[in-house]
Amino acid sequence: MPTAMERNVTRNLGVMVFGRKRPGFDQEWSQAIWEHSLSTLKAMGFTCIGATTRVTDEETIHAALDEIEQAKCVALVIVQPSMSDGQFAFTVAQRWRDPVVLWTTPERPGNGKVSSCSLVGNNLWASILRQMHHPFELVYGGPEDKSGTMESDLFRAIALASTVSRLRRAKVGVVGTHVPGFIDLAADPFLIQQTFGMQFHPLSLPQFIERVGNLEEEAVGKDLIEVHKLGLTPTNQHPDEELAVNSRYFLAMKNLMQEMNLDALALQCWPELAAFLGQWPYLAVTRMTTAGKAVAIEGDVDGAIGSLMSCLLGFGPGFQTDWLEHDASTIHFWHPGMAPLDMCYPLGGAEAPALAEHFNVVKPMVVEAKLRTGEPVTVSRLWRCDNRYHLTAFEGRSIEPKRRVTGNSLLMEVNGEPVPERFDRMIHVGMPHHFTLHFGNYAETFRRLARMLGVVWHG
Repeated sequence: MPTAMERNVTRNLGVMVFGRKRPGFDQEWSQAIWEHSLSTLKAMGFTCIGATTRVTDEETIHAALDEIEQAKCVALVIVQPSMSDGQFAFTVAQRWRDPVVLWTTPERPGNGKVSSCSLVGNNLWASILRQMHHPFELVYGGPEDKSGTMESDLFRAIALASTVSRLRRAKVGVVGTHVPGFIDLAADPFLIQQTFGMQFHPLSLPQFIERVGNLEEEAVGKDLIEVHKLGLTPTNQHPDEELAVNSRYFLAMKNLMQEMNLDALALQCWPELAAFLGQWPYLAVTRMTTAGKAVAIEGDVDGAIGSLMSCLLGFGPGFQTDWLEHDASTIHFWHPGMAPLDMCYPLGGAEAPALAEHFNVVKPMVVEAKLRTGEPVTVSRLWRCDNRYHLTAFEGRSIEPKRRVTGNSLLMEVNGEPVPERFDRMIHVGMPHHFTLHFGNYAETFRRLARMLGVVWHG
């Protein structure tokens, strides 16, 4: 299950259990479902807010929502153990602007009368919400599901709703702009706001360079201790004066995100940074992403937003990379050397990450590392084209590379559509040259996120 909701966010969950004022259906079964629903959510680690009393009319709806809003709940789950009035969907949507999760519970097993019409009720609500363009997820399952599928689906639905909600309140910054010539990475602040509700904050590259240079020596010295603790090879062969430059990069990015209240950051990393400060910032980027921060290089704002999405969903920031080459069934991904350490082989082993110089402009400080093989892999990318946002994700498995190149690389055997056909199809809808890799199978979650955000999906 995703785990991002355990970090830096409340575990309070809004839950509204709808009842009936007039008699109908099996109220004994409805009571049993109510109790089971709350115990299931509690076992999943949530504190249920608003569910102590059934909601039956507008007065009780508003009272529950008052409590839910005051508790700053991560998402809102609607349960209908007995089919409720579809008009209430409008009442809830007026107050709760974020996505809702419709949890459909089953009928009582065995012969007899219809017990709840829960699926009929949520089908009604889903139709109404869709026509209002109000995003939602529907989950179906109850006490008889012993496989764990229902709980997994429910957790995913809550994570999706929470992700969209938090994106609407998030802020992405860019230091400088996209690097020279990478025009496909240019950001549109108004489309970002219209699509995600996010705030876009451009920041000065010269001021960032000044920030790097003006850090207090005491703070840099303390951070160097943390760098040595990483055990990167050969950290001990680099003098502290050299390692200190990347400590300055790391602290500057960390402090900037804190001071500007940024949830994601894109950094114009070349050519100015290496030219003025004598080093590439890639060790610092590795440390930031290893710590779970959504940081993108080369001024790729949409890449930073995509990384933030995956962080909020619980997949981690991933590894931003180039699609270097492909054949009929594999893709070779590569970038100069800034992968999260948790995607590399363990420190201390034969394939352990090592510090090195950039392959092109020969200056430190990159993290030389092959990404792990034998892992399930999801490739994702968010981008804008034709004044709309687009999202793609597809899956495969990492395999042993056919050749070794410097920096960070991964060879992926792709599931489904032949790679040349996929590449041709995607470049004709404007797909940029950066991609994000995650270990795990998450394409279906990304598809559902695209639907919830109203962005164009490409499977």
